[in-house]
This record gives sequence, structure tokens and C-alpha cells, in this order.
Amino acid sequence: MSNQTEWWAPVTSDESAADLFGSERVGQGARAPQGGSARRSRSAGRRQAERMRKQRRRRSVAVLVVALVMVAGAAYVVFSVLGGASLFGGGGSSQAEQVEDFSGPGRPGAQPVVINPGDTGAAMAATLVDAGIVATAGAFLDAYEANPDASSIQPGTYQLLLEMKASDAVLALLDPASKVSMKVTIPEGYTASQIYDRISEVTLLPVDQLKAAAEDPAAIGLPAEAGGKVEGWLFPSTYQVEPGADAASVLRQMVERTVQELTSRGVPQDQWETVLNKASLVEREARHDPDRPKMARAIENRLARDMILQIDAAVAYGLGINGTQLTREMTRDASNPYNTYMHVGLPPTPIASPGPKSIDAVLNPEAGDWIFWTAVNLDTGETRFATTMEEHDANVAELRKWQAANE
Repeated sequence: MSNQTEWWAPVTSDESAADLFGSERVGQGARAPQGGSARRSRSAGRRQAERMRKQRRRRSVAVLVVALVMVAGAAYVVFSVLGGASLFGGGGSSQAEQVEDFSGPGRPGAQPVVINPGDTGAAMAATLVDAGIVATAGAFLDAYEANPDASSIQPGTYQLLLEMKASDAVLALLDPASKVSMKVTIPEGYTASQIYDRISEVTLLPVDQLKAAAEDPAAIGLPAEAGGKVEGWLFPSTYQVEPGADAASVLRQMVERTVQELTSRGVPQDQWETVLNKASLVEREARHDPDRPKMARAIENRLARDMILQIDAAVAYGLGINGTQLTREMTRDASNPYNTYMHVGLPPTPIASPGPKSIDAVLNPEAGDWIFWTAVNLDTGETRFATTMEEHDANVAELRKWQAANE
């Protein structure tokens, strides 16, 4: 038995014994190398192991290089598509800023924009760019200057689309249908209280705020001739109320319209209140336009004779009731300052907001001697005029007959 220790070089899965020991196979009937042969085998094994380690290092470096190339390529693609600002969180221009003009037609989602009185094209452009409606101020200004009607764009609040073509945005601002506003229609003959209710129904402005505004003459532009009382000065018409408008601004435009109507008719300023007072009586009493000039003449004839006016609508206004609720006892109540059965002359203030036809009737009353009128049919509003008490009594009898038949 030899005292030399045997050593077998490790064999990997892709290496055979022939690789280590030459062509002689180790197997059944083969002898293990002895002596110097064994030392040569150990030296060969060490060289083979070193070669394998170098190969593994080379493979690892190659894999790392490939991975780095792939990461760099992916980063380049992202940078090319999204831009440096998107990749690194700063610098450069956003994609929207790189667009000179949107192609349109736009899409819903824009917040309403306000064009203020006196806004230039540049001011409009800045507003629309900030709202995301047009891409650039330059695109809008080019479209604004190219449209000959652009200078007629009206102040107001507009509902447009996001990402509109600039020329389409100009056209939209010229289209009244784009305006976002609430229409408030005030009928002729409404009292201030009824007007507050109507405004509140449409705009949701609280009635208390409207009343408070009416008590501040300076805030609503109420002329001194009104004596601080707004009744009769809120002109009946249809008004555009912009979103965000306050109570004072809503009432102010109604007062301004009244002043405009009186001024355009050449009414002297010191007669404004008187004309509105008379016109309000005609407005609440007359049902048909042909009756208005006659009624205005009857009022003038009574005032000229220092006669009491005996107008039911005025008495009812002072009591805060409808004229159909009026009783004989109410017409005898001297504590009511609007009781024209007990007090000579016009009521303390107008009793409603008169329309243009009633104002015109007062300014141009029909020629005649009438001093009485009464409705003879409350359904149709048919009214009879009289110059004597006897005629008037006959007309009243006809009214009573109708009332008896239509209880």
C-alpha cells in the first residue's frame, strides 16, 4: 500500500475526465495517477480553475455593460418623448406651451371667464390663456386683429370650451349665446317688494340684502328727487345679471334705466318723482292701453280742482293688500297716508314701477273733462269714464250688477 495521498481535480458539469487527464479515461479498469504524474495533474487543475474564474469575470462585466446600455437607451427614449422638464422635474417648456394654437374644436370643462369693461385684446388673451381656453396670447391676438368685429366684444361672463382654436374663441365671444348670465324680467306695475321677490327667485340673492341695498341711496344711484324712497324707481324691463353680482349692482341698473327713460323723454329733473307717482297710479288702475291717456287726464283734472283722487290702488298699497280686498271701512281710515279718499293730492311716493306706456300717458294725456272712472267688468277690465257724478253713479251701478252676477 502506497503512502502517497491520492488527489482528484474537481470536474465541472461541462468538463469530462479527459479534459483533466488527457485521452485516458478514468473508469472501470483505469489506474489513478501516481507520483510526479499526480503533481502535474494538480498543477493543470489549478491553471484550469484560474481560467474558469477569469471567464466568469469576463461574462459578468459583459452582462453589466449590456444592462447599462439598455438603461441608457430607455432613458433617451423617455427624454425624447416627454422632454427634459417632465423627466427631471424642472426647466424647459411644457407640451402645452410648445403649442402655438389649438386645433379645436375644444372640449367641455372650462370655468366661466369674465371680460371686464375696457378690456383690450391683450387683456382678453391673458384671461383666456390662464383659463386653458386658447394656447397662446399671440394666437388669440392674431385672430382678434383678423376679425373686424372683435372690437365689439361686450363685457360679461362667458362659458367657452377648453383648448379652442383662437379664431373660434373670438367668434364665441361675439356670440350672445356664450354669455353666462341670468335674465330677470320685471313686469310693469310691480311694487318694490314684488321686485325683490322676483330678483331673489332668479338670482338667489336674499331679499334682506336687496332691501338693505335699497335703503342706501348712494349705493344704488337713487336720485335726490326720490327722497330716499326706491318705490317707482326700479324700471320694469328684462335685465342681464352677471354671476357674482351683488344686490346693490342689480338695483342700480334698474334705477339707471329709470333715469334714462325720463331723460330720453325730456322730463325736467325736478319733475321726475311727480311723473313717476302719477304714472304708477295709471299703471295699477288701467287694464288697457287706450284707457291710460284718459286716466292720466282724469288725474290731472282732479288735481287741478283740489279734489281727492279716490284711487283704490293707492289705498290698498298703503295697507299692503290687494285691491280686491279693499273694503269701505278701509277707505275711511285717515291713518293710512296713501288713502286718497281721505288725503288730497298725490300719495307720498309712487305705488309701483310704471312702464313706458303709463309714463307716456302722463306726459301726453288725452284731452277731455273726465274726472271719474270705474271698471264695470272685473274679468275683462272694461272701464267707463264720466264727467259728472250722475254718469259715474250709473257706471258704478253697472259694476255692482256685474259683481252680483259673478259672486
